[in-house]
Amino acid sequence: MSGISILACVMISMLSSGYYVVASVEPARYEWDFESVNLNVDLSRVLKKVNGRFLSVAIDASLVAEEKFMYLLTSPKLRTLAKALSPAFLRFGGTRQDFMTFNPTFLHSNENHNNSVFDAGKYVTWFLLPPLLEKRLKQEWTLQEVLLDKEDLQRKYRSVKFTECAVDLLYSFTNCSGLDLIFGLNELLRTSGNSWDSSNARTLLQYCESKQYSMSWELGNEPNSYEKKAGIRVDGYQLGQDFVQLRKILQESKLYNNTGLYGPDISQPRDHRRDLLEGFLESGAEAIDACTWHHYYVNGRDTSLEDFLDPEVLNTLALKTHEVMELTSPGKKVWLGETSSAYGGGAKGLSDTFVAGFMWLDKLGLGAKLGLDVLIRQVLIGSGTYHLVDENLDPLPDYWLSVLYKRLVGPEVLSIEAFSILGKTKRVRVYLHCTNKKSTSYKSGAVTLFALNLSKGPARISVPVTISNSTAEAFVLQSEQPGEEGLYSKSVKLNGEVLKMVDERTLPSLQGTPLPAGEHLRLPGYSFAFYVLSEAQALACR
Repeated sequence: MSGISILACVMISMLSSGYYVVASVEPARYEWDFESVNLNVDLSRVLKKVNGRFLSVAIDASLVAEEKFMYLLTSPKLRTLAKALSPAFLRFGGTRQDFMTFNPTFLHSNENHNNSVFDAGKYVTWFLLPPLLEKRLKQEWTLQEVLLDKEDLQRKYRSVKFTECAVDLLYSFTNCSGLDLIFGLNELLRTSGNSWDSSNARTLLQYCESKQYSMSWELGNEPNSYEKKAGIRVDGYQLGQDFVQLRKILQESKLYNNTGLYGPDISQPRDHRRDLLEGFLESGAEAIDACTWHHYYVNGRDTSLEDFLDPEVLNTLALKTHEVMELTSPGKKVWLGETSSAYGGGAKGLSDTFVAGFMWLDKLGLGAKLGLDVLIRQVLIGSGTYHLVDENLDPLPDYWLSVLYKRLVGPEVLSIEAFSILGKTKRVRVYLHCTNKKSTSYKSGAVTLFALNLSKGPARISVPVTISNSTAEAFVLQSEQPGEEGLYSKSVKLNGEVLKMVDERTLPSLQGTPLPAGEHLRLPGYSFAFYVLSEAQALACR
């Protein structure tokens, strides 16, 4: 049977089942040079609705290991990049949050002050970093990362003191960028009875309230690993009680009595981690506004390019998410409180390159479809290789992908499935949302389809007949270089043009390419794309 005949049989079978399907009519071919993909969609109802700040970001607490590096947050360039990601949460936390204490008198002492490039005691939140000082800090940060990597490998972490200045700089950055700050408190400050010692947190809260800093809170980072990192064991039930204690402290505050509290920021559930999460939820579920856990697909020290393109690896997110949701109460929001491609600081040569976008975009699509309310990307800037912005504060491919997602994708998730001639396709993955109504000027009822092609060869996506009369706008992202070699690139092209900042305070316009109604959507090999169907008239999106 010819390829065209097979496709016809598939069409007849699917139409008889009530699905909307459209297939292309082209001259008969004996060789197929692309994968032909058909879609089933339901535009009548919203499948899930995620938080308006679904795509959020983190700054690793390692930035405060030497407080002078916090001044990088005053860079106009970095603030421009961050602002394009709003609305979003900005989480300040990570491994080192459990080794840092607030010391408001620190700036007035002489200790550890010799290397400071700034005068002590000047809490200038309006300060913008001069170019020469920015250059110097970026050079010194490269050396600092070597020290931080050594600590991570040895699992030996220094105690860090931070001051009012660090808090002011952090809050100023989030406020000026339009982000909502989540600050991670140190859970490893313990009493003799092994409950949380809240005295240092109270001091920090009092300072933040005196400055009227509106922010949310977390307590601890990956408590399942405390024994390895610090020789301290905290069981799940005690962890929950610690959160109850923090909630009571927040309720005593006029500013923070209704603020967000999120936790327990546990690693992927398995073995004792699952037990820890169960114990935490038993005693502390009522104290939190969302249950947070961390997800990475692979170990950054032994992964490969093939893992980043493997649909079976991408599907593991669904398995782990279902495990967590089975443990949480119905109605309780579930977040990925920290997430990226590879744990251990990322995979060198992969997590900050074009290929990482396949894991990131698929996680955004599948995570929303599964009902995860917020995904916090590790990191905007900081140690490791999974950042969105590099050590020179230049945006990496995942940054541009994130900005396009913010502009084009709304919180309403719609039902979509993709099929090829031989059944459900694995190498082309598709997701469908209402188009973002807040940041675009598209018509009511518009939908945004986003797709990933994990294969070297191109794919052709046939739009269902119900929306085939809609014009489309395509935003196709490809590596700067063709083929497999381009997957390692740190540059990305949008519709053929390499993306880069116009200047330190200006992003490019990120324009789409208009497509006529009824035309098939062509997705090149090793690429991902957003297609806005502005005249879809989706009932769920009006």
